[in-house]
Amino acid sequence: MTKTLLIGLDGATFTVLQPMLDGTCDEGVVMPFLAGMIKGGYSANLRSTNHPLTPPAWTSVCTGRTPGHHGIYDFVRFEDMGNEMFFTLYDARDIRTETLWHVAGREDKTVVSLNFPMMAPPEQVNGSLVPGFVSWKHLRRNTYPDTLFDRIAAIEGFDPKELSWDFERESQIGEAMPDDELYSWVANHLPRDKQWYNIGHALLSEDNPDLFALMLDGTDKIQHQAWHVLDPEIWDTDVPESRRKVRELVVEYFRQVDGYLAGLHAAAGDDCHMVIVSDHGFTGSDKVVRVNKYLESMGYLKYRTHDGSDAAKRRDMANFANLDWETSRAFCPTPSSNGIVIRKQSTKNPNGVAEDEYEWFRDKLIADLLAMTDPDTGEKVITQVLKREDAFPGEAMENAPDLTLILCDHGFVSVRNLEPQVVTRPTPIGTHHPDGIFIMSGPGVAAKRGDEMSIVDTTAIVSHAMGMDIPEEFEGSVPGDLYSAEWLKDHPVQVAGHTDAQAAPKASSNDETEISGDQREEMLAQLRLLGYLED
Repeated sequence: MTKTLLIGLDGATFTVLQPMLDGTCDEGVVMPFLAGMIKGGYSANLRSTNHPLTPPAWTSVCTGRTPGHHGIYDFVRFEDMGNEMFFTLYDARDIRTETLWHVAGREDKTVVSLNFPMMAPPEQVNGSLVPGFVSWKHLRRNTYPDTLFDRIAAIEGFDPKELSWDFERESQIGEAMPDDELYSWVANHLPRDKQWYNIGHALLSEDNPDLFALMLDGTDKIQHQAWHVLDPEIWDTDVPESRRKVRELVVEYFRQVDGYLAGLHAAAGDDCHMVIVSDHGFTGSDKVVRVNKYLESMGYLKYRTHDGSDAAKRRDMANFANLDWETSRAFCPTPSSNGIVIRKQSTKNPNGVAEDEYEWFRDKLIADLLAMTDPDTGEKVITQVLKREDAFPGEAMENAPDLTLILCDHGFVSVRNLEPQVVTRPTPIGTHHPDGIFIMSGPGVAAKRGDEMSIVDTTAIVSHAMGMDIPEEFEGSVPGDLYSAEWLKDHPVQVAGHTDAQAAPKASSNDETEISGDQREEMLAQLRLLGYLED
């Protein structure tokens, strides 16, 4: 059976890639290898999870399940204690379903999995696993097996500070930087994906795994910060030389990524199946929507009186710690969630919404949210409000926000206690879009553009490409036109019986019971710097 490569490009979108593939951008054909893959293989838009956010979306790729089943909705989760709100970071122990890595191992397939988020602490796999979203200081104790770190540390040019999250390096993300600062910021990010490529190439060549999976996330970070030089609808060559230099560097990043894809394909062999996916796409957002401030104006929440004390100032630094929990009945906890939490009545929260009032209260809240407009244009800023049972059906649904908001420009909300409630940015910033990418090449793969697919289809496709039966509980499927009829005749798509009951424990033998305090604070700081939490 041929090797299978699963390559994740975080946030990759055909909007940005297409001009670099067909040569219609100023720089001509930037990504010839990827262009050749598409010409000779299968491509389609890949629909993300109902809220296209990194943790739920990549977890869906890694499990073949939607968030209502795997249980990951955001970077952080909450527990309502009545007079305060406790929160903690999601991690691999919160995933309620087994991963593709475990499914493969159960079928005696070997695996290398690198840089996928929500995979720490690492589970035991039949091969090697290095999670993403881990501080470089904690990489050694977050690899499996425990001998792996020393192996990768011996690779020429290895630098853990470049490989993993460097918090100082991220400190300016989300800000409108001058061109010279933006150039330096982008330049500092280029070595990170190169480090992951070097490790991936070494393990692919040395270990010869049945499944090689690597996620590169520079695509996402650079599009967040440099969207104005990437979006074909915005980019104008009549700009200062300093901005053209930023564009040149950003394009060079995509050229390097194309080289990484070519290098991995060569290491795997021409007969490999190569699958390239993104967790979501990207688009431009020009609206700042301060949803909690709007909810305050509608009487759903109340802020505490600010007395100028140090405690009050500390509360202002958190997303929602300055809310008055005695009277607040609905609020948005994080920008990344785009979710509204309705506080239900309980012994801890006697002033919450009573059970028999919940449906009425929720319907009224939806109507009020849909009525929010930009006062300057009269445009509705919230175009859709999804109920949790519609957005995230499944046994883990109770952990989802009661409501999920879709903004007119697909942006993230703001939870800051500021006026005005809606602001228009002078220049759009990059934000997530639900349409990502799917590209596949290899034996039997049809050369065509397919219809839109679901993100959970990718896991079923990879399972089949590895020669495995697709677990019955996987929610995706293999498109009927993905392969030629001749290939399917000899390699039929088959579904296995239910396997979740056989799932192994998530944490590996080198796991610690809790994330250390300094790691937790560093990760929370990073989320703030990326704009997923707000100060």
